[in-house]
Amino acid sequence: MKEKIQQILSELENLKCKSQKEVEEARVRFLGKKGEVTALFEEFREMGKELKKEYGRSLNELKQNAQAKIDALKSEVGEEAGADGPKQDLTMPGDPFDLGSRHPVSIVRQEIVDIFRKFGYDVAEGPEVEDDYHVFEALNFPPNHPARDMQDTFFVSAGHPNPLLLRTHTSSVQVRAMEKMNLPIRVICPGRVFRNEAISARAHCIFHQVEGLYIDEDVTFADLKQAILLFAREMFGADSEIRMRPSYFPFTEPSAEVDVSCNICHGKGCNICKGTGWLEIMGCGMVDPNVLEASGIDSHKYSGFAFGMGLERIAMLKWRVNDLRHYFENDMRFLKEFNTSIEV
Repeated sequence: MKEKIQQILSELENLKCKSQKEVEEARVRFLGKKGEVTALFEEFREMGKELKKEYGRSLNELKQNAQAKIDALKSEVGEEAGADGPKQDLTMPGDPFDLGSRHPVSIVRQEIVDIFRKFGYDVAEGPEVEDDYHVFEALNFPPNHPARDMQDTFFVSAGHPNPLLLRTHTSSVQVRAMEKMNLPIRVICPGRVFRNEAISARAHCIFHQVEGLYIDEDVTFADLKQAILLFAREMFGADSEIRMRPSYFPFTEPSAEVDVSCNICHGKGCNICKGTGWLEIMGCGMVDPNVLEASGIDSHKYSGFAFGMGLERIAMLKWRVNDLRHYFENDMRFLKEFNTSIEV
């Protein structure tokens, strides 16, 4: 026992290490579960009482010396590494990693917002969980209008005069703008909307809209047409043309659907425009006087126009996406097709 203790003390005294790895190996060799010092303590347990008195103190001192030596070597190796600098070559290229890209719907939304901001429009937003008044009543929907049917609207609460629901259009934001903003009003309202529809390649129960509203004195349908034409040429190209077809919306009168000339075939006819040379992009119209009066605006003094478009629809036309569901499936193969990198 005595010879083994002296041998280990001698080895500890002459022990040298050049790295933290070597220090750890030395610790395991002497103080690990199967280390040399640990083995001596196992042997010590089997000794008689007299021998334990003789070697007990020596073994404790050996263990303390071994721990002190290991701690000293750890400190020395750490100081040397700090003095010499990091071991890795900092001039080498770093590990590459992929930057994300914006979702196609977000790209289109930002483009539309930027275009209308150049025309002097502000951005207005509102709650997605809205009340019946702001979604329907204030927008001239009579109580028995089909849009109030449970098959079309997701109701959060029902059974009282002004139930809560998931908004079916961002026109509710226009109502809040008319209630709170000073005239004249010129806003666009981007946001997510919900309708209880069957999900298919051409429809989804969740989609995104951008709606616009302009109210001032002497606003005419000609102003509406000019605003949409300027937007179309900014969005789809300087040679784009529009056409307006009569339509019906409860909150505008007169109302129209807007088509833009196909920017793929340039009016010659293709499978995207179904051979017509035109692509439908939005609905619009002059704000109904009842809507103005419901928000406390004098319809005899003021007039205005409103328009609205689906962002998924615009994105489909812009990138020729043939299935609306791609926007919601988070398929990385699809999303990586859009190379507009996130600014960092």
